[in-house]
Amino acid sequence: MTGHLVSDRLRTALENAAEDQIIFDLGGIEDAYGALLAELPGIAIRFAIKSCPVDGVLETLTARGSGFDAAGPQEIAQALATGVAPELVHYGNTVKSDRNIADAYQLGIRDFATDSVPDVVAIAANAPGSRVFCRLGTTGEGALWGLNRKAGCSVRDAIVVLSIARAQGLVPSGLSVHVGSQQMTTAAWQNAFDELAFAMTELADVGIHLDRINLGGGLPALGYLDRTGTALNPVLAEIFATIRAGMRRLQEIAGRPIEFVMEPGRHLVADHGAIRAHVVRLSTRQQPDGERESWLYLSCGKFNGLYEVDQVRYRMVFPTHPSGRQVAAVIAGPTCDSDDVFGQEPEPALVPEAIVSGDPVWILSCGAYSTSYTTRFNGFDPLPVNVLPVGIHA
Repeated sequence: MTGHLVSDRLRTALENAAEDQIIFDLGGIEDAYGALLAELPGIAIRFAIKSCPVDGVLETLTARGSGFDAAGPQEIAQALATGVAPELVHYGNTVKSDRNIADAYQLGIRDFATDSVPDVVAIAANAPGSRVFCRLGTTGEGALWGLNRKAGCSVRDAIVVLSIARAQGLVPSGLSVHVGSQQMTTAAWQNAFDELAFAMTELADVGIHLDRINLGGGLPALGYLDRTGTALNPVLAEIFATIRAGMRRLQEIAGRPIEFVMEPGRHLVADHGAIRAHVVRLSTRQQPDGERESWLYLSCGKFNGLYEVDQVRYRMVFPTHPSGRQVAAVIAGPTCDSDDVFGQEPEPALVPEAIVSGDPVWILSCGAYSTSYTTRFNGFDPLPVNVLPVGIHA
């Protein structure tokens, strides 16, 4: 049962759950944090709150020394409520209003992401003297979610942005990149380091010497399946090796101490969260083309925890039917919206033929974005959250 991906404690919690809920194993998240620091010694972690805005998760990471990447004043306030020092929180969103900037400044934030001249001018006016880091654009190639175009600028623009930041009394402290969420390749990281190296050299020519490089997010989770049900298996060891080599390269170019920051999100939490849902119905209907098709409806779908099903397939366990005949069925959520289907096009998965309404189903590796992308659409409430405290676990 995907044993290495589910801790004994998380499995026990799923077995004991009588009602639908999402369960987070804080011990597993803590271990993932420690493993990341071991792979990338000296990196400063700023956890991306948007991936899992659960107080217990943030408190656990604060206790381990993590800082936070926040997308707005509300996330900043949530981070500060854990007791983290304001200097360990940065405003990482390049999209922000004058009021957002002023509110963040009042909360003690002095590090702001940017990628345009108007934004820099607004930061100077509403957060005087702050540090800014300019986000460079990437293609997003190799990632399940490319995150390109909306944020990030060219090296040429970055030189202008940081030069104006300096003229406006801000500190042009760094550059950042984001290679795309669930990045599966080393090539994307290599390209990002090439771009950073070029930008650092060009900035030095105009007298701007950086003291920080933010490598963004993008580190993958391990437990996802692709749309065909095959394990994704990202080349994580090779990715880490590429990042370590890139950090050494940029340090040599800088010729002075430079801080490296990273904003992991799903990498730390995805595989340490699971949903206990239940079967609504397994039914078979004749479609307009004459074909008969089986559909498995679950109590949890795209609008109440599993928004990312268009890109990934989650591992599912039907604990009351560990063996027996299986049938191919399209899996869908409980709402009346026809978009509430797992996959951009309905693709069948093998499910137990004997399952009935009310049977439990465990949905694994869904600790990232499951509490973020959720609504009360059709009256189906967001899932209750169950947090397993840090302690001895498998």
